[in-house]
Parts: sequence; C-alpha cells; structure tokens
Amino acid sequence: MKVNKQSGFSLLEILIAFSILALSLGILLKIFSAGVNTAAVAEEYTAAVQIAESVMAGAGLQAPLQVGETGGVENEKYHWRLAISPFQFRAENIDTSTLPVVLFKVKVNVNWDDGNAGTDGRQVELITLKLANKEL
Repeated sequence: MKVNKQSGFSLLEILIAFSILALSLGILLKIFSAGVNTAAVAEEYTAAVQIAESVMAGAGLQAPLQVGETGGVENEKYHWRLAISPFQFRAENIDTSTLPVVLFKVKVNVNWDDGNAGTDGRQVELITLKLANKEL
C-alpha cells in the first residue's frame, strides 16, 4: 500500500493569503497618501506664516505706521492683507496722553486656495501691537 503525502498549499489557502495581502497593501497605501497630503498642507501653512511674519515685520519700517489697510499677493498663491488700527491702552496709574508714543494693533491675514472644491481655502492670521512715535 502506497500512501501519497503531498506537501504544499491548497488553492483556497493561496486565495485567502492574496486577499489578505491586497487588503493590507490598500490600507498601507491609504496611510502613506494621507501622510503625504498632511506634509503638503504643513508646507503651505509654513509658507503662509513666513509671509505673514515678513509683512508684519515690515510694517512701520519702510513707512511710519498709519491707520489703514494694504494687501498684496506672494508667489501667485498667497493673498495677504495688512490692517493697522489704533489701540487704546488703559492703565490705572498711567496717564497715556503724556506718553511720547502711540500704540497700534497690527493684523496680518494670509489666505490661499487649497485646491479642494467647495471650500473657501485656508488662512493664517497674526496679530501684534507696535509702538510708534507720536506725530507732532
């Protein structure tokens, strides 16, 4: 009597293994693509913050601080708006009218289209206070 012992995998085992492999690869590719998308969004936010900081740092350097709004475009993608308004400082034991400086609120808003249909895009807003000499 001859016993036929074969070793190996059956067709059903191979099909199940390939199904698990395909499902795992699909999940891994989705995770990888989400990571790449997150990195691209982070790069856009970094560029917008750098533009906002640059515009904010330039306020009051090229020309004296004046109440008003200005705007512009950087890299044909990022639209910025600079708004300067007076800021009322209130302190208990200080007469602010005798101070030789005036305080301004400087607000920079940078927005851009992120390419997603149906959204208003993304934006970054920075706000600070700046001192300027009083005009005589």
